[in-house]
Amino acid sequence: MRPSYLRNWRRQAEMKRARNLAQLALTTPANLVSLSLSEWDMLIRQGRSAGILGTIHRRLEQLGLLEHLPNAPRNHLNAACNLAGFHERVLRWEVHCVQKALADVCRDFIVLKGAAYIVSGLPHAGGRLQSDLDILVPRSILKGVERALIEHGWEEIKQNRYDDHYYRKWSHELPPLVHSERRTVVDVHHNILPATSRLHPDPQKLLVAAEPIPGTSFRRLCSEDMVLHASAHMFQDGDLTRGLRELTDIDGLLRAFGADAGFWERLVKRAPEMDLHRPLFYALRYSRLYLETPIPKMVLSTCDAWSPRRPALHVMDNLIAEAIEPGLASSLRSGVARWLLYVRSHWLRMPPFLLARHLTHQSLRRLFQEQNFSF
Repeated sequence: MRPSYLRNWRRQAEMKRARNLAQLALTTPANLVSLSLSEWDMLIRQGRSAGILGTIHRRLEQLGLLEHLPNAPRNHLNAACNLAGFHERVLRWEVHCVQKALADVCRDFIVLKGAAYIVSGLPHAGGRLQSDLDILVPRSILKGVERALIEHGWEEIKQNRYDDHYYRKWSHELPPLVHSERRTVVDVHHNILPATSRLHPDPQKLLVAAEPIPGTSFRRLCSEDMVLHASAHMFQDGDLTRGLRELTDIDGLLRAFGADAGFWERLVKRAPEMDLHRPLFYALRYSRLYLETPIPKMVLSTCDAWSPRRPALHVMDNLIAEAIEPGLASSLRSGVARWLLYVRSHWLRMPPFLLARHLTHQSLRRLFQEQNFSF
């Protein structure tokens, strides 16, 4: 019995270590030099699935440890770094093209998320994979911005009438625009959460507090609003398929801005002002728990007042623990957790009647498409 028990215990320990490899890579990258080749194989696949392989390369490079790695994983990390560099160049060029297109409509638009991290030169942006270009403009000039982009080669991604109506009436952004030649996508926002959301950040306050990015002609959200936006995106309106990368962004922002002594006081004051205190509570809690983000005790004690009740917090803790597991480390429970959090995001995004109508329409459309009918 004992040898069998020991084998089961060892197998469970190995599975737990495999699940924690991506987290290990982000919190204590120096320990990666001791991994076996089989562990490296698992970590490379986890990192690629989570979208953090370039980030791992960057951290090992900063520590001067790349040359101490086996050739095979080092080659994968170098490839991820090259891909991230390509994404950065594409994004920088796209920002330039959008600026040129909007010269007569909106010269000082605000770059959001990945574009803001790259153009601002934030430390955690190195090695980060980029996707779409997100910008924020006043709602009053949305039509002019859309018209200008279309005149310069962007076009709407084909939408049915319902989706187009959904974006224009209920969403916080225009339907995505894709360039006809480069196939790059621009998302034009007028707020950071939908108008139908349970939480209501004031877009005018975002615009007023936005600040210029030194050395460029662009603007970004102020440091507190950048953290709040990342928090809202992950815990209020986002898909946690790549939750670990989303959490890495929050960790990177907090580490970059936290060196400013006044940042933390401004952050805890700004969160309730923007109606985003609950997402910030989750962001600080899980960033500290999983990525060991340094957060002052005063901030944590202040944010404790924004916690949900204990049963709800217990459920959220368990869902997040499962949901942020990257790809190959995940299980059926991880998939269920992501689905439940996805359902939660829809519940927070729309009032019950609108949500029921939306889900009914989407379900019927999927059914009709499977039967080769248009809907």
